[in-house]
Amino acid sequence: MAGEKYVYDFSEGHRDLKELLGGKGANLAEMTRLGLPVPAGFTITTRACQAYLATGANPEGLIAEIDDHLAALERAMGRKLGDAGDPLLVSVRSGAAFSMPGMMETVLNVGLTDASVVGLAAQSGGNDRFAWDSYRRLIQMFGKTVCDVPGEEFSDALEDAKKAKGATDDLHLDAADLKALVESFKRIFAKHTGYDFPQDPREQLRLATEAVFRSWNAERAVLYRRQERIPADLGTAVNVCSMVFGNLGADSGTGVAFTRDPASGAQGIYGDYLSNAQGEDVVAGIRNTVPLEDLEKLDAKSYAELLAIMAKLEGHYRDLCDIEFTIERGKLWMLQTRVGKRTAAAAFRIAAQLVDEGMISLDEALRRVSGAQLAQLMFPRFDLSADPTVLTKGIGASPGAASGKAVFTAERAVELAAEGEDVILVRRETNPEDLAGMIAARGILTARGGKTSHAAVVARGMGRTCVCGADQLEIGRDRVTVNGQVITEGNIVSIDGTTGRVYLGAVPVRPSEVVQYFEGDKVEESTLVDAVHTIMSHADASRRLAVRTNADTGEDAARARRFGAEGIGLCRTEHMFLGDRKELVERLILSSTEDARNDALAALLPLQKADFVDLFRAMDNLPVTVRLIDPPLHEFLPSLEELAVNVAVARERGEDHAEDEELLDAVRRMHEQNPMLGLRGVRLGLVIPGLFAMQVRAIAEAAVQLAGEGLHPRPEIMVPLVGAVQELEMVRQECEQIVAEVVADSGVEVLIGTMIEVPRAALTAGQIAEAADFFSFGTNDLTQMGWGFSRDDVEGAFFWRYLELGIFGISPFESIDRDGVGRLIRIAAEEGRAVRPELKLGVCGEHGGDPESVHFFHEVGLDYVSCSPFRVPVARLEAGRAAITGGDSDSR
Repeated sequence: MAGEKYVYDFSEGHRDLKELLGGKGANLAEMTRLGLPVPAGFTITTRACQAYLATGANPEGLIAEIDDHLAALERAMGRKLGDAGDPLLVSVRSGAAFSMPGMMETVLNVGLTDASVVGLAAQSGGNDRFAWDSYRRLIQMFGKTVCDVPGEEFSDALEDAKKAKGATDDLHLDAADLKALVESFKRIFAKHTGYDFPQDPREQLRLATEAVFRSWNAERAVLYRRQERIPADLGTAVNVCSMVFGNLGADSGTGVAFTRDPASGAQGIYGDYLSNAQGEDVVAGIRNTVPLEDLEKLDAKSYAELLAIMAKLEGHYRDLCDIEFTIERGKLWMLQTRVGKRTAAAAFRIAAQLVDEGMISLDEALRRVSGAQLAQLMFPRFDLSADPTVLTKGIGASPGAASGKAVFTAERAVELAAEGEDVILVRRETNPEDLAGMIAARGILTARGGKTSHAAVVARGMGRTCVCGADQLEIGRDRVTVNGQVITEGNIVSIDGTTGRVYLGAVPVRPSEVVQYFEGDKVEESTLVDAVHTIMSHADASRRLAVRTNADTGEDAARARRFGAEGIGLCRTEHMFLGDRKELVERLILSSTEDARNDALAALLPLQKADFVDLFRAMDNLPVTVRLIDPPLHEFLPSLEELAVNVAVARERGEDHAEDEELLDAVRRMHEQNPMLGLRGVRLGLVIPGLFAMQVRAIAEAAVQLAGEGLHPRPEIMVPLVGAVQELEMVRQECEQIVAEVVADSGVEVLIGTMIEVPRAALTAGQIAEAADFFSFGTNDLTQMGWGFSRDDVEGAFFWRYLELGIFGISPFESIDRDGVGRLIRIAAEEGRAVRPELKLGVCGEHGGDPESVHFFHEVGLDYVSCSPFRVPVARLEAGRAAITGGDSDSR
């Protein structure tokens, strides 16, 4: 990197250089270009940080560049860094390309020494208190930030000084008190570092700069980047700015301002001001601030100038601006501006307001909101004003707020729900046998698992609130103990699927007006709903991707249609075989004679037909993709272990066990070491004669029945887990025969396609396309098989370690792995359409509702995504955003 430019004066940059100069540096440069009162300074680039972090040393030429720019700054200010008579002081502040407020480091008053503190007092007109206050701040910040001196020791020493003085805050400490405090701070510094506080101003600057570089990898910064999905290799810029002082007296101060309310989006003047303070004091909370409006009474001239600058910045950035400023003896200085962070509600309101004001286009408004923000607006919210008791905290797996009686079995959940009770199903972990109870419950709480566990995936699909991985729960047969509190059946608990918190007792909830809007309910006049309507309408008009839903019941299908779904992309028929029907499926799988098998199929046929009638009716004239049964076989068989125990006990007691013995032999024959890779999907249909045929007949008969009623069913039959074209050809031949027989002259058209969820299928998509009308990518299994680990185990110890190590930025089950699994999808899409250009392509895994993944699917050229009903609006919004951004999903 020798010869690269690492340092830019504020006058050399502009706001479009944020990747190089960081957001703070780019915006300081932009304000300088606008002629606003910005203290002179320069920015050390993110590339310098990257080089430092890669080698542990400053890149060649950096120190010389800093010296050159510092000399220019000294000439501009007419002062020299650390000069004993008239010192220049600077701040050293971080500034990444993406806003990471409070995550990295800042050091103020760099350049103060035992000698120059006297000159600073003289420079300020003999204000000794100000000079010693600035010096103690430097030692405190430098010690904590640069040298890892425990911050509480400085805080304790400050508290001791206030107590000795009888002072309630630091303003009541005089110059002598602060001078003594400086000596105390220096002793603390030396005790922990083994050397005296540096008296060379340039060494202070170098060490502070390197500390800011290192803070990029501080734990809190890493966690924040992971949460916000900010790349780990960007690095931070360092801004060196000549100090202006808000702690010079009552005519000075510091504050933060917003051009609109970042909480609600309302227009007005919002912010805080603190007299006689430096910038960090406002956010540190050492003294109570006053509302920004009060500045008008304290300094009308500066207040008026600030309002004019706020209006100018908002007009220039065409967005909510977050501003930091300092007033030094009546002179206003701008220290920072950025496009401000805001709540989800504020994001939608502000975007719509700016459209109405003619400041931005509808395309830009759509770019400025995100599916994640829309999802937040759809969650019901707890009203925490009563300060409820927190029992424990787990992983917020499926958003929402739910209260109900604790129950510990699916059966009790169903029973109590049938009696009109709200229940929370509490389990160590859930499995498919719990489905009825999960449907009946208002919420699900588990001690194990995470965001991709069974409980989480199913709960999200149903729109149920779910908290997983609350590992402090000690779950017994009829009670749960947590932190000494015993919860028995019937005790009320409340769970927050957003925060993961679990509360004792009922917590009232506030309904989401946005969900009411999507449901078509009448909503009182609301600026938020109006904003959502405006932006969603434009998203729908802009998007190319259709949005379908994953639904297995008529009720879910109807709800999804109200939410804007344009069909069903995945009906999981195995969910239809649970409960009372499980015995019939068990009989079918284990039947030893053709007659027994046919009896089971005959009993299942009318039940399946009724299921499909409900779905096709709810989705009249919209496509409905029905996946033929795809269960891991063990979910529909008796437990091998339990059967073995029953047979052993019966033998010991001399009881008749012939029937159990026969069943045990059958289960042993079917038993698999790894059911997720065993007899399921297309294999099950080929091995068990008549199973797929029964389902296809039920689909066709249901469609014909509704066509006879004047409706327009559009069934699509999807064959799961195909890995070879021969499998699909065999099933397709059987399907076509049945469809031709049943449909005849009804006018019903039935498409037959496959689910691409086995890596081999993706790699041989050209062959498989010869026998398929459509592909639907099952990204859950494709990810599972592509990576070689189970989605049910992904929250285990190894996975979290991989997150910590940076191997994963986010779970590949949450957001599509573009480089690996995504490449398989791209290959299959391209090769499939090369053979069959009209091949319809969709996705039906959990990724269909993930904002980042939707952008990828748009980019690859799929026709539709499919997701759970409650994620349909999110997918609609992101599909619109993808269309106007070309697949770029970044909304920061």
